[in-house]
Amino acid sequence: MNQNIHKHFRISYYLLIVLAIFISSCSSRRVAVRPNPHAAGVADAMSHLRSKKLYSFITDWTGVRYRLGGLDKSGIDCSGFALLLQRDIYGNTLPRRSKDQAESIKEKKFAELKEGDLVFFSFGGREVDHVGVYLNDNYFVHASTTKGVIVDDLRIAAYQKTLVKAGSVKN
Repeated sequence: MNQNIHKHFRISYYLLIVLAIFISSCSSRRVAVRPNPHAAGVADAMSHLRSKKLYSFITDWTGVRYRLGGLDKSGIDCSGFALLLQRDIYGNTLPRRSKDQAESIKEKKFAELKEGDLVFFSFGGREVDHVGVYLNDNYFVHASTTKGVIVDDLRIAAYQKTLVKAGSVKN
């Protein structure tokens, strides 16, 4: 009988060791988290804004959905967003449409852009049909048709191919 208890104890002891090894091997597994370089770039661009008022404006509007013709937090389009940002942050008056906004700027080379300058795109091919506001280090804020108000990187191929004009609002 003593031998049976001893054998049972030994089997339990081995099972306990196997269980401990199994549990420790599971807990040592690490999930690989890939850093998102775009998110880091956006955070860096936002942290380097000179205007704290601009920072607050962008964070307040980030995520607001896109709505053609929209001009409030229930939905906004790109030209409406640029119009409100220029008005509220810089005291500038802009036309309502991006095509007309493009005609109301003092054009600059892309390397000369400063915080608050406007960047224009032509996704349709012929005329300006999208606008954003330059921040710094190739980042800009705009009302994306798919993501709403977002900070994006001008180095993204889709923007590089369609970027047609940039500059500051004429006073």
